[in-house]
Amino acid sequence: MERIIEEIREDLSRRLAVAADRLADRTLAEDPAYAALLGRAELRERIHDTLQQAVEGLLRGARGLPVELAGARAVGALRAEQGLPLASLLRTHRRGGRLLWQSLTEAVTAHDRAALPGLLPGASVLWDVVDQMTDAMTESYRRTETAHGDRDRERRSALLDVLLDGADGPSATEAAAAAAAAAAVQLGLPERGRFTVVVLAAEGSGAPPAPPAPSAVPAPAPGSGVASAPRVLWRFRADGEVGLVELGHHPLESVRDLLAPLGVRAGVGPVVTAPAELPRAHRLAALALRTAPESEGPRTALLDERLPAALVAAQAELAGRLRQVVLGPVLALPAEDRRTLLTTLGTWLACQGSTTDAAQRLYCHRNTVSNRLRRMEQLTGRSLSDPRHVVELALAHAAVLQRVEAESVMRPAAPGSRTGRTSRTPGGTARRSPRRPV
Repeated sequence: MERIIEEIREDLSRRLAVAADRLADRTLAEDPAYAALLGRAELRERIHDTLQQAVEGLLRGARGLPVELAGARAVGALRAEQGLPLASLLRTHRRGGRLLWQSLTEAVTAHDRAALPGLLPGASVLWDVVDQMTDAMTESYRRTETAHGDRDRERRSALLDVLLDGADGPSATEAAAAAAAAAAVQLGLPERGRFTVVVLAAEGSGAPPAPPAPSAVPAPAPGSGVASAPRVLWRFRADGEVGLVELGHHPLESVRDLLAPLGVRAGVGPVVTAPAELPRAHRLAALALRTAPESEGPRTALLDERLPAALVAAQAELAGRLRQVVLGPVLALPAEDRRTLLTTLGTWLACQGSTTDAAQRLYCHRNTVSNRLRRMEQLTGRSLSDPRHVVELALAHAAVLQRVEAESVMRPAAPGSRTGRTSRTPGGTARRSPRRPV
């Protein structure tokens, strides 16, 4: 077979040039991806080079030598960098393999028809060469595509860090403001608009929650008249996830609907109108998350709906004084009594001061709730009929919950411990669920 190919090499070279012209024209006519990316001369030259490499591979394969695949790898990497779909690349490569075999058989027939049977054993060698070139091209394409995707993700993460972690307000420099504006442009964000930031809590194991997938949020049905959801740019971090939300015309409350399918705890900052204000929205979103204890389960805490608790969370030293001054006598009780009174107070507050509703939620008699609340009044010296005292008790209770939450996060789980079938009450204590195990 080597002798046959050497005898027809000059004619084969002419035929390969014609095949490259035909394949380039067909590819540009039928494949919009190629047509948008390459000119005819460049495509034709690359196809011709690949056909010649395949012929050299055929000769090396016939001699039992390894096929040289550097050219195929270079093509795969180049097309991945250019953004050409892999399907387009492979389709053209397969067509080139068929044209090469057709050119070979035609050249041999024209030279010596009697030599045609001697070419047939080379068919399997040729297709093995084409397969090797295809595999090398595909592997190089995917490796380059992965690296390119990693670079894009790293670049996007860096841009998000500029927007989320930069300085704002009086401390912001002109350089920081310019960097934020440039990052916003590169992320496709408008100069002015409506934005907010979402902070998701890490799971109890210390690992961040699963990445939010677009499919996790149900899309509106076509023709339903429901507007599309806000755009969210996610930044994954070791201690949780942060989302930059471009609200557009959507209300801030739409973020709660957006996150509901994820089943996570989240804090949402206020609406800001410029990318340079996003660091403040980020800090306040993290503060909003601190007002949503893990004991309350998955929920989305909007800062503007939890301002009193956020005020307590923002002032750790004053929160400590508030706990001690207002609830010090209660906190000094034995653990069981302390949990009972704090649970009752938290439930009563959550029920907007309704003793009846609190009793139903706590599965006890209304008089029991009243007795516990009277004891709370006696211990604290504060009356639940005085609005000022109720505010103090509510803030102090929030401070207790936030401290318990912080301590539970810092405390390592006991080896072999298991989570019981318990549900959390607003007081931050555990009680046995009345539901039967399923």
